[in-house]
Amino acid sequence: MRTAAMIIACALALGTTPATAGDDALVIYKSLSPEVALEAAQATLKKCRDNGFQVAVAVVDRFGQPQVMLRDRFAGSHTPDTATRKAYTAVSFRTATSEMAKLIRSGQLEPGLAQLPHTAMIGGGLMIEAAGSMVGGIGVSGAPGGDKDDECAKAGIDAIRDKLDF
Repeated sequence: MRTAAMIIACALALGTTPATAGDDALVIYKSLSPEVALEAAQATLKKCRDNGFQVAVAVVDRFGQPQVMLRDRFAGSHTPDTATRKAYTAVSFRTATSEMAKLIRSGQLEPGLAQLPHTAMIGGGLMIEAAGSMVGGIGVSGAPGGDKDDECAKAGIDAIRDKLDF
């Protein structure tokens, strides 16, 4: 159990490169514009509506900070917070939340990770990537099952794919 957690921690550490004396003093990164984040959220909401689900959709930036929150009129009162936590979790662990849930259930990850503040290790949270870099995350809550939340989130990412692949 601890081995898988250590592997993830090492992978996260290796994903960042240490600064050297010759590096610039500033870090440059890409992030979603509010317009593109909104477009992803709207496409996600539409997909869920088309499937008959009332959900909340959250889009967060690469640091896990909310950019967009949409809640359909009949989505449960818990769904905005859960959607935000799913998006935050996907960004924080750089892994789909359905994958995190599977690893915890199988004992490959420490169950205590699911108790970390602001996390939700259940399906419905995905990373948004552009040209090999993570630029944000999207979380969906309210469909009957994480697999259906995932399906809606994927539709939102697909809707903005042409703006991300550059």
